[in-house]
Amino acid sequence: MPVYHTDIISEHRAVRSSVGIFDVSHMGEIIVEGVEAKKALNFLTCNDLSKIVNGKAQYTAITNYKGGVVDDIIIYQLKEDKFLLCVNAANTEKDFNWLCKENKFNCTITNVSEQYAQIAVQGPKGVASAEELLSCDLSYLPPFHFLELKEKNIIAARTGYTGEDGVELFLPSQDASLYWERLCKIIEKYNGLPCGLGARDTLRLEVCYPLHGHELSDDITAIESGLGWVVKPEKGDFIGREVLKREKEQGAKRKIAAFVVTGKGIARHGDKVYSLDKEEIGYVTSGTKTPTVNKAIGLALVSKDVGIGDEIFVEIRGKLIGAQVVKKPFYRRKKNESD
Repeated sequence: MPVYHTDIISEHRAVRSSVGIFDVSHMGEIIVEGVEAKKALNFLTCNDLSKIVNGKAQYTAITNYKGGVVDDIIIYQLKEDKFLLCVNAANTEKDFNWLCKENKFNCTITNVSEQYAQIAVQGPKGVASAEELLSCDLSYLPPFHFLELKEKNIIAARTGYTGEDGVELFLPSQDASLYWERLCKIIEKYNGLPCGLGARDTLRLEVCYPLHGHELSDDITAIESGLGWVVKPEKGDFIGREVLKREKEQGAKRKIAAFVVTGKGIARHGDKVYSLDKEEIGYVTSGTKTPTVNKAIGLALVSKDVGIGDEIFVEIRGKLIGAQVVKKPFYRRKKNESD
């Protein structure tokens, strides 16, 4: 995916106001299939997969034995014994190898990334654009549900990474260019735009969605990362359960906090964060100036004692710049915006 097609700001605004399309074919796809596929995935991930049925998806994380996040993924239940995993592009091989190594159940795990392309159609006009492309009704699908169009070999899921309504399409790799070109024409009527990696990042940061390698990593636990809502110790055994159960009950030593820069400058990944007493308390995981919020914002991994409203310093280009911790997210879509 390019950083941009037109420019980051225009693409970002198109998604917030109308529709933007993203070629996310670089994402990885893994199939887990067999009589114990669900049991295997419930052990390999931290959410409770027993809660979903055919046609439903679940956001979760593959966790390691220290409670760290190998990857955050979405699992789609195609059948009671067949699941499609959408994983982060840079982690596909790592995820596949980890799943194979740690699997102790009667199922097969197959990397099918070469077979799939993905297009994300996001924004208030995202569903309408996808409906025109596929000639079917998608408006009835609740969030995290999907429809299989078997005659076209396409999965249309009510998921996304922008904070807007929309659809993510899984389609055969060989058909990607055809569907992309059709979508480019469809979204013209809505003043929509093809979008790149830059807008994808600013959009997700405004809604505080985590990114692996930034807010998520093998060395940051799922609780520290803010994924406590998908950690379900009560479901039974899974990798990392002991650590995550303890942190969920007693609290973690670190957490992801949102902040707004009050001085001049834009915080970037890796910048150090200090208290008003100039004690180092963490580091920036993501930071930029975003079009909708129109402020320099960021996320940081900081001490658990840092609270909303606290004044902090961020070291930007060697200078301590003022910032304030704020409530997440920076932006929230009004629920009727896609109606």
